Amino acid sequence: MDTKKQIYALAFSVYGLTEFYRASKNENAKKIAVYIYNDILTHSYDEKFSGYIEAMTRDWKPATDLRLSEKDANEKKSMNTHLHLLEAFANLYRIWKDRSLKQRIIEIIRIFLDHIIDSKTDHLILFFDDAWNPRSNVISYGHDIEAAWLVQEAAGIIEDDFLLEEVKTRSVKMAQAAAKGLDSDGGLWYEYDISQQHLTREKHSWPQAEAMVGFFNAWQLAGDEKFLRRSLQSWEFVKEHMLDKRLGEWYWGVDADHAAMKQEEKVGIWKCPYHNTRACMEIIHRIENIFKERK
Repeated sequence: MDTKKQIYALAFSVYGLTEFYRASKNENAKKIAVYIYNDILTHSYDEKFSGYIEAMTRDWKPATDLRLSEKDANEKKSMNTHLHLLEAFANLYRIWKDRSLKQRIIEIIRIFLDHIIDSKTDHLILFFDDAWNPRSNVISYGHDIEAAWLVQEAAGIIEDDFLLEEVKTRSVKMAQAAAKGLDSDGGLWYEYDISQQHLTREKHSWPQAEAMVGFFNAWQLAGDEKFLRRSLQSWEFVKEHMLDKRLGEWYWGVDADHAAMKQEEKVGIWKCPYHNTRACMEIIHRIENIFKERK
């Protein structure tokens, strides 16, 4: 049994329990979500440099292997963990208007604005040491477009208008940066290694889902029709190449020739109806709101 406490996983526990409470009003779910949130603060928070350490041992001691997966860098902090901590904390704030929680959310948003979003390229930096020195040269187009709307959503949930305006400006820039990973068919490439000048010529399912929402969000912010076209093209790409029309769900991804990556699981530890379901519901919600506003 792997007994390592991965903060990324604990973030999803908070997120899931919070969402369960929103659906069921089960007070025990809310209580456990707050309990895990406090554990994260107590054991993972970096008092010196701010932010959250990637992983701990079962008894909350420093871990030698901090990686979420074999492909990840063994570094103290990552974009991915902080993105999903922000998502989890913001969802928790929906049901628990704690003043300290709000400050933690503001702090993570500032970490994105000041450290994680590259001020020169508007791409996300993926890994850092404890002092926020960059430790990666890989662009993840899917995370770029996912963060472009998730960071903004968190700022909106806590109703910090000043911070929200700053985030909106950066969100549009991040969406524009992510668009550099778009292929002519409307699909979003997986990632690009700057140091090796190597493009991973695969289009995984989750970046397409996030592109649907992220570009739609950028269109709502900027009013630029090119962002709406990109969102619609992402959806057309999904229907044409990503959706398993015979058995349902989305494939893991496709290669450069649009052949489905059937050697990878359709549902498993790294893929489930999460990104795609959320994207579809988010788009439905946003379109409904547009029609309501126009009535």
